[in-house]
Amino acid sequence: MSGPSPECSELPPPPCDLVTVPTRQGLEAADLLRLGSCVGPVLHDSAGASLGFLVPPGTADCWDLPGSSCTRTDGRGLVLDGGPPVADTGWLLPPHTDTAVTDPAVLRAALGEAARTIELVDGYQGLRAI
Repeated sequence: MSGPSPECSELPPPPCDLVTVPTRQGLEAADLLRLGSCVGPVLHDSAGASLGFLVPPGTADCWDLPGSSCTRTDGRGLVLDGGPPVADTGWLLPPHTDTAVTDPAVLRAALGEAARTIELVDGYQGLRAI
């Protein structure tokens, strides 16, 4: 592969913003994004409650997806070539050279598909319990 596809983001100048989502939805979305190889680094918290997707700077200005939040990091300790930039976190998907951040539009679509998948699975499991 020669590099990222057009939907993937190129290496941006730091800082990045961080989209935080519940772990279950984030794992589903990360799997979907990995199928298209358009996922940037993803953090997990030590409590296992949430995942954080690195997105381009400025994403927080217009991010409005229910069930998630987007925070400006303003470069506070954000080092893409080292360990996790936030205390009590680890890399689910560590930084790599192909995709430095996840495209917010692609992430939004993956999170929506992940939410629908979870809703279907939970509904099916509820029917099986009857």
